Amino acid sequence: MDLQLAGKRALVTGGSRGIGKAIARVLASEGARVTIAARDATRLAAAAEEIGAAAGTQVPTVQFEAGNDDSVRDMVASTARALGGIDILVNNAAQPGGTAPPNLAAVTSADFSTDMNVKVMGYLRCAQHAAPLMVTNGWGRIVNIGGLTAYGTANMLSSMRVIAVAALTKNLADQLGPAGVTVNLVHPGTTRTERISDERAARAAENVIGRMVDAEEVAWLVAFLCSPLSNSITGESIGCGGGMPGVIRY
Repeated sequence: MDLQLAGKRALVTGGSRGIGKAIARVLASEGARVTIAARDATRLAAAAEEIGAAAGTQVPTVQFEAGNDDSVRDMVASTARALGGIDILVNNAAQPGGTAPPNLAAVTSADFSTDMNVKVMGYLRCAQHAAPLMVTNGWGRIVNIGGLTAYGTANMLSSMRVIAVAALTKNLADQLGPAGVTVNLVHPGTTRTERISDERAARAAENVIGRMVDAEEVAWLVAFLCSPLSNSITGESIGCGGGMPGVIRY
């Protein structure tokens, strides 16, 4: 299937590794012009070389801090200059699973502030600066990466931040929809990336399909939501963790 992404200009935050890198790789393989942004310059350079070699293209990089207003503004502006605009924003820059311990007694104000500032406000900052470029063009896609902790209680702050991202997603979808910009949320579960060992993968596959979902499988879902083929989908939260046993969501 041709996702009609050729020539689209995409920014993927947290694109230096894991799910973000897989998303950038799939978008580039579909002909999109991709910039990846993250904190670590060394990882960014390595990821850009890997993605570029696979897709036969150049992948610009931008080092930034999602928790800093000026850094996000400059990152989006730099990306727009490099690509000639931005059609697609994939918000993925955050610590997987959050930074806080899961139990009530150990959570601190600093834990809360860090998680909310980086993931929730970080996503909002990126949208604030990228969305006007999409509105001007009359077309755009924003895909936020959340997590299946939205549906569980094992990690309190992780659940809270993902639910906040869900609220952000729907608010953005309602505001930007009339301008031709769709906004959706993808919830991966524990996902196989370069940081997941085979042993952990075997332990974590407590889902309907009986195996851990690979980062590339998440990436193809995101790529579809970034494509013109997904025009009728906006404001939605979509799970991508292999199915949660015994759970009905509607």
